[in-house]
Amino acid sequence: MADIKGKILTAEEEQGLLKPIDEFVGGIQEEINALRADGTDRVTSLTNHIAIIRENANYTKAEKAAIIAKDKAELQKAKQVEKQHSAEIKKLIGEAVGHLDAHYDSDYYAPVAASCELEKAEENSRYAAELVQLEKEHTAELAKLTDKHEIKDEKYVYKNRMFDARLKHDATLQGIKDRKHEAFSYRYHLTDLLRLSKFTFAEKQKQKWENYKYTFNTRNFLLANGLYIVIMIVFIVLCLLAPIIKNTQLLTVNNILNILQMASPRMFLALGVGGLILLGGTDLSIGRMVGTSMVLSTMIMHKGINTGALFGQIFDFTAIPVGLRIVMALLVCCCVTTVFASIAGFFTAKFRIHPFISTMANMLIMFGLMTFATKGVSFGAIELSIPKTIIPKLFGGQFPSIILWAVAAVAIMYFVWNKTTLGKNMYAVGGNREAAAVSGISVFKVTLTAFIIAGILYGFGAWLECIRMVGSGSASYGQGWETDAIAACVVGGISFSGGIGKIQGIVVGVLIFTALTYCLTVLGVDTNLQFVFSGIIIISAVTIDCLKYVQKK
Repeated sequence: MADIKGKILTAEEEQGLLKPIDEFVGGIQEEINALRADGTDRVTSLTNHIAIIRENANYTKAEKAAIIAKDKAELQKAKQVEKQHSAEIKKLIGEAVGHLDAHYDSDYYAPVAASCELEKAEENSRYAAELVQLEKEHTAELAKLTDKHEIKDEKYVYKNRMFDARLKHDATLQGIKDRKHEAFSYRYHLTDLLRLSKFTFAEKQKQKWENYKYTFNTRNFLLANGLYIVIMIVFIVLCLLAPIIKNTQLLTVNNILNILQMASPRMFLALGVGGLILLGGTDLSIGRMVGTSMVLSTMIMHKGINTGALFGQIFDFTAIPVGLRIVMALLVCCCVTTVFASIAGFFTAKFRIHPFISTMANMLIMFGLMTFATKGVSFGAIELSIPKTIIPKLFGGQFPSIILWAVAAVAIMYFVWNKTTLGKNMYAVGGNREAAAVSGISVFKVTLTAFIIAGILYGFGAWLECIRMVGSGSASYGQGWETDAIAACVVGGISFSGGIGKIQGIVVGVLIFTALTYCLTVLGVDTNLQFVFSGIIIISAVTIDCLKYVQKK
């Protein structure tokens, strides 16, 4: 070992360091393979064969039953063999892994990593010297020239030589990086063979960290996280300014819970429009959906005769039990929002009308109808017992349970997006509508279903907001909420190009926008100026999204 420390290793020397480890672990691997041949390997083979036979249409039902019965009998024997050899295999795996723990890093990986660092330093020195030499030659060549065209040509040649040198340098550094990464990964390749792809939690984390370092790119990192970094800096500045300007602290448990409570109804709206953006669309009618639902739910859950009229009619639902009125309000909200969302979805899916147009029509129709119907009058407050029933404060009145409603919605939509055929189809349609149609996916059904789901979420979110605010139903309520919901999705990484995004991103986006609004309100920033901040964040997020798309193209 002493003769290879502190030097750049050749490929032969690296192989020489690895050889004893490979021979020891390889010998044990051969023993394990022999023990697995009639046990684990046979179990896997028979299990796969049974699955294939069950799906094979060339056999009759009786033939399938006979073959499967025979395979199952063999499978039982193979499982017995597997059980008999399991203790011995476990012992052999322990010996091999123990040898890797004792020797791999110290005898192989550490010398290779040190060699790579030395080679990297040497390459950097060589590249720096090459740049100096190129500049020296360029300067000497320019001194000989007087014609401006020849000078221009020389500068062009110099620039190309610099570019070629940079390419060569980058390729060399990448080769060094690859060799170090391969040396790290080879250990887990050996472990993979020994354990049949079963790794401990610590081993998984080490591999993830190494892969992250190996694939890390500063430009991609800034494109993916630059906006978040800037927003975090803004939050830090606001937290520092709050004690100075308003003599109050922003980072308190009470403020955090208030932010989460405000964000909960908005989470439903963002989850709804997130699915539409995933398809390459949007929804401008969210604010009007909220306003309409606030009016209807307040009217139904209001105590006594309503203070406002709907199309000139005064309503009184107090004869209906409170529990039934709560459910009735939810159903009415969801039905109304789903009907309007479905109409927009139908025109979008059937006639390829852009969602910007179809949802803008919805926005105008709903706002016009509700403003005319209510004459702009508020419907007052709902029964005071309803918030205590639906969204009570838990843990001694400290924790708003409305947060749990939002958590449930996130969990359900995560399942829909990631674990269902609909979710996979949404990604497919958003990524390439024509290719999805050719592959047999009904673009019409997927699009219409996404709008229906969005409508249900809008109604549910508005119903929760009504309960949180204890009513105050007005047709103008929810103004600007569509921009917040859309912006939250875009900031969270739901791409307007379609087919890209995660539920986790929507959650982060909603929390960012709600926290920003709350902090600015606490600092006394005018509501109108808050739109400026939202606009800046939106244009920044979309710009970054476009840069990502251009880079991929």
